[in-house]
Amino acid sequence: MRVLVTGGVRSGKSSHAERLLADEAAVTYVTPGYPADPQADPEWAARVAAHQASRPASWTTLETVDVAHALRVTRGPVLVDCLGTWLTRQLDAVGWESPRDRIRRELGERTAELADAVAGHPGPVVIVTNEVGWGVVPEHRSGRLFTDQLGWTNQAVARSVDDVILVVAGRTLHL
Repeated sequence: MRVLVTGGVRSGKSSHAERLLADEAAVTYVTPGYPADPQADPEWAARVAAHQASRPASWTTLETVDVAHALRVTRGPVLVDCLGTWLTRQLDAVGWESPRDRIRRELGERTAELADAVAGHPGPVVIVTNEVGWGVVPEHRSGRLFTDQLGWTNQAVARSVDDVILVVAGRTLHL
């Protein structure tokens, strides 16, 4: 089972993704960002802590920006939450102000590596992503860059999974 779960902010994506793996004895929960810093952002750190506390005790959290590597070395069920965070960290590494052709080339390579790792993972994989770009075109360059790149990332990963589920208002639609 390889599933991509997509939808808007607070649509119920993460909860649905977790339910897809609820019967698994142990799950590796991959968060593609940096550990929450209670000094820098106490509200965010509290949200992360509450999210972690709600998971079964048998689930482990792996915080890494190298999700492809995590998928290659982890054998059991994996939940990745979320590709929007992964993309943000990749853009941080490449440089948000880098020339567009360089960004597209480097992120294309990183996305292809991620999609290959998803396709090659031997166990169940559930990946959460954000659906952006259904509204107005962002005013700022960084917003347009993120929207474009996440759309391409979502398409690439969607080609590597068995099912794509859209979550809206807690309701699901298999695409």
